[in-house]
Amino acid sequence: MRNQRLPGAKGAKIQVDAARGAESGFTLMELVVVSALIGTLSMIIIPRLFGYAERVRDKKTIVDIIELDSDLTQYGMDNDDYPDTLAEAGLGGKVDPWGRPYRYLKLLGGGGKVKGQRKDHFLVPVNSDFDLYSMGPDGKTNAPFTAKASRDDIVRASNGSFIGPVSEF
Repeated sequence: MRNQRLPGAKGAKIQVDAARGAESGFTLMELVVVSALIGTLSMIIIPRLFGYAERVRDKKTIVDIIELDSDLTQYGMDNDDYPDTLAEAGLGGKVDPWGRPYRYLKLLGGGGKVKGQRKDHFLVPVNSDFDLYSMGPDGKTNAPFTAKASRDDIVRASNGSFIGPVSEF
């Protein structure tokens, strides 16, 4: 170390470490703090990204069901009856974002109770014309909405007045 006088400092002396000026880099503490910050941000952002992808699939399914509902309603008006299958209406190849075909069940003209008809929390049928739904991410379903397997299904209910997740119906 050497003493050095600063210009304009009125005789004040400071000590300068000549060897220190050549060293550069981060201390261990700085590296630990930066690593902790990156880890914390990752723990916040990554789950949100996975949740975002699932929300996008749900929204895509809702849009598809709205389109299918519209096409089936138009078919019903044109033919005075709903089709027995989606294929009969020319809609058979459509699959949900999880790669499974949409489920359709004609109810009108079925003579009352129809096996597999979707039912709400009070076990009352949710539609009187047709059921249209996706089994959701788990690929499992059950007719009553109260069943655990049905909670993630995306459904058309109230004859098309509601289209969304069973958990929100």
